[in-house]
Amino acid sequence: MLYTHTVGGTAVGFMSLCSDVNVSLFQECFDLGPFHGLCKPHPEDILKVPRKPSIQGDKDENNQTSQKPKPVSSQNLELVPGADAAVQKDGAVTVSQAELPVGNVINIGPKGSAAPLLEADEEGDLHPVYRGASNVFRIRLLCIDEKYETRSLDFLHYAFNVFPDRDLCVILVPHHVPEFPLIRSFVRAVPSCTSRLGRELYVFHRAGLLTSFNVRKAATSDLQGIKVLVKTLSLNEGIWNDSKIFTEARRDPDGMPVQAFVAEVLDQIVGVSVTRDEMDIEYIRSHYNIEDFIHFNHHQQEEHGHLCHFVLNPVFHHYTKYFLKEILRLGHKSSLYYPIYPEYVEDKFQHPCAHSLTSALHYMAPVRPRRQIVYPLQGLGVNAPSEQVSKDQLKYSLNHTNRKLVLESKVCINTRIVVVGASDVGISFLETLIFWPHLKFNNLTLISIHGLPGKDPQSSKYRRFLINSHCFNDEDYAQMSLCSWVNVVVGKMTGINRSAKYVVVSKEKKVPYDYLVLCTGQSYQALAPMGADISEVTSQWPQRYMEKVPSNHFTLNDAQDCLEAALWLEENLISSRGNVIVYGNTIDIYTTVETLLSFGIDGSRIHLVQAPLGSASPCLADTTLERTVGEALAEAGVAVHPGSVLAQWGQGDHGLITWAAFTTASNLLQLQCSAFFSFAYRTLDYETFKAISDACLVFDGRVVIDAKFHTNDASIRAAGPLTKFSRRYFRDELTHSNFNSKEIGFELAASMLSLFDSTPQPSSEPPEGSDRLIPIYRRCKVQGGILPGGYNYLHISKPGIPMPLDVEHDLCDHGMEIVTGEAGHGNYFRMHFSRYNMVDSITCFSKEPFPVSNYICLYGQHERLLNDLYYRWRAGQLTDLYSYFREPWSLAIYHDRFIDLQKELHQTLMSEQVPGQPTATEQHPEQKPGTPSLREPVLRYLRHHRAHLPMYAPTDAYRVLSAAGSQGLKPGRAGHSGGRGSPTPAQEPS
Repeated sequence: MLYTHTVGGTAVGFMSLCSDVNVSLFQECFDLGPFHGLCKPHPEDILKVPRKPSIQGDKDENNQTSQKPKPVSSQNLELVPGADAAVQKDGAVTVSQAELPVGNVINIGPKGSAAPLLEADEEGDLHPVYRGASNVFRIRLLCIDEKYETRSLDFLHYAFNVFPDRDLCVILVPHHVPEFPLIRSFVRAVPSCTSRLGRELYVFHRAGLLTSFNVRKAATSDLQGIKVLVKTLSLNEGIWNDSKIFTEARRDPDGMPVQAFVAEVLDQIVGVSVTRDEMDIEYIRSHYNIEDFIHFNHHQQEEHGHLCHFVLNPVFHHYTKYFLKEILRLGHKSSLYYPIYPEYVEDKFQHPCAHSLTSALHYMAPVRPRRQIVYPLQGLGVNAPSEQVSKDQLKYSLNHTNRKLVLESKVCINTRIVVVGASDVGISFLETLIFWPHLKFNNLTLISIHGLPGKDPQSSKYRRFLINSHCFNDEDYAQMSLCSWVNVVVGKMTGINRSAKYVVVSKEKKVPYDYLVLCTGQSYQALAPMGADISEVTSQWPQRYMEKVPSNHFTLNDAQDCLEAALWLEENLISSRGNVIVYGNTIDIYTTVETLLSFGIDGSRIHLVQAPLGSASPCLADTTLERTVGEALAEAGVAVHPGSVLAQWGQGDHGLITWAAFTTASNLLQLQCSAFFSFAYRTLDYETFKAISDACLVFDGRVVIDAKFHTNDASIRAAGPLTKFSRRYFRDELTHSNFNSKEIGFELAASMLSLFDSTPQPSSEPPEGSDRLIPIYRRCKVQGGILPGGYNYLHISKPGIPMPLDVEHDLCDHGMEIVTGEAGHGNYFRMHFSRYNMVDSITCFSKEPFPVSNYICLYGQHERLLNDLYYRWRAGQLTDLYSYFREPWSLAIYHDRFIDLQKELHQTLMSEQVPGQPTATEQHPEQKPGTPSLREPVLRYLRHHRAHLPMYAPTDAYRVLSAAGSQGLKPGRAGHSGGRGSPTPAQEPS
């Protein structure tokens, strides 16, 4: 059927409708529970997922969501903690079928109980079964003049009259088509990760045409309607009780103000929301970049609200922003905050700030966390920051909306972006897309063997088996809440079909993509024994072991691998007397040995067999530290066997390795073996290599890319250690593994954002020939861990090809270095400066823990900024860099906004040097050079960040100017009031 829309007798658009809809196909490809599978209710419908017994038993609904089994599928979509008011998938929030508000005037779900079982398709996926007739018609074609496209909704009034027996209307939209005015009134159906339909499905209910959507404060007479609305939710009692508290007392028993609001249509309650005052606003301000959205000085304390519950019938999902706007207006709030706690937090629903998942999350903005200063609280005394700033509490992801945001619309991107590998590069890429301010990515999918990292703190504590890159930690994962925005497919990529554009996962599932991003990195692989003939070893070593790997052979690549190894050791080895062989040539052999010793395994049972270095860099860049670690190993009784190649191993009755033999330069070494840890061979995973090779992507030892991360397929990007630059750059030795993985992921995302972001960018033509140059990456490389002897180790270095410090510093004009302490005493601190007096490497080797995040901020800073470090060292005033960088003067450098102050001061100084303009000294000859123009920004900086930097007095601009490295000022020398650059005690000016 074809219908036209006229204005003044002139046709301005037409719409083609069809009642023949392939409902079963849509049910297979999309989650249509909120709309009853696009079918009419039927008594024989099978709707609910069967309950499975929980090991711990089902908890009370007021405290925890009831356990629900996940579908038998590699899709394994993650649920946000507290997801009892809605299910969060693929970035869109919808009320799940098992939690549909029933009894409404809008009947889009059944009232009967679910049957005990669901049907399973041939692949084993459980899904609801709908027996009723089709309840939907489809828009096949829509064309309307651009001047009148905001009136597109007028078509639907007539369309529903044409199909009086159908309550739902759907439209299919290609993934690359941006949202247009009509579908902004529709509800986006959440697609399955494995859906190959190639379209987005949008659904509209007949009742969505009603305009009598009214929001008001809840009244006692609304309680029954609220109870009916939320009765199928896991936290129904909590939502109803909070609403009851508002109607009865307007506040909690502890005095906390509570507000409840209801949305009604035709006198029927279709939505409810509960808010409280946000009492933790100072913590939010200091730990999150909330000032990217609001100016705190323009808001009163009571204007900040905490969103506890938000439930809305999906029929009226397009009224969500209006509902939020009315909550702000009626509640006299300017901002609302909603936290999402990580999945592993115990008793999360007992926490006063953790509530049901809000179905308004789609319209809220995720807020980036801020890097925190690690304060020496005891040394600061009364000048320490307040407990609101420095307290250690559960980390969470923060979502926010305000009066301005509810009037703005993000650009929704439906392009399917599939990321393979949960490496630091892949996580950084996803993080950048999620927090991008103007775009909302609805179709982000991560394919990973162990799912998202950071979801299990038990495995993270065993992460010390491996060296730490300090790109991300558990707190970072908790504050990102990737599971709120990213679909997760648990499995391994085993194939790529470039023509059909899908990825095969675990040889079963097919995950379609529009853009594929390969970030798997390189991983430790089982090494094939080479035999005892030393003449053949050098030419053939190393080779991948292609047979079934024995269960007591461990190659550790992530936290989950470490957890599994630790559990196996605890069960099979710690109480026995067998030997552990640690074999390899990277620094991970040292961290693994230290972890084994910490488990209580005697050093005499551990054999550290060092493989030939080959092209690998040395384990430790400093020979002094190598020698100290060797002494610690000898003291612990660990036997060290250098320069050995794995020759053979023997397996017992159960297929376990019982002995291993190694070829050395002089003889054949044979050792009894109960557990074998291999760190000798790191390369691309075999299944990943085969998938890439079979897809005919250019492979030259690694995946070949250009400077913009492109492979030879325009739809496939790659980044990280699995890649190498094309040979046309003539830098085969330089790869992404030589740079900071977090920076690589950010640059990868930035290179793709230009495909989606229509925001005008500053026009700047790249220099001619820049496409033939390798990009410059500037962030430092970091390695940290605990080495034998209990030494805390940290090495921060400039990006590039690593080389031993002794070799690097023998080069002509290598700069200078400052060393305090001794490695054997556990107080070693080494800083190297380039010939431009910039910090280009830091090495810490200490018995005591130290603030790694603080020290990373020192990289790339000028020696003058560090309070004239070289001068003080030459004068003999400096004997311990650890205590020096704990002094209060240095804390400003660790502040996350200090770089903004540096840039502002630098611009001010540069503007003073513009020819023909009077300088500050000429304008104020009685003042010190540069001081008047620089003091005001510093004072403004101190006032604005007083919460983080209370140790600086508001009038202490001179000190901060010294720390900022102003060329117009000289930092205080020894003997100047305040000691070695310490700020004067904080006090208000009289």
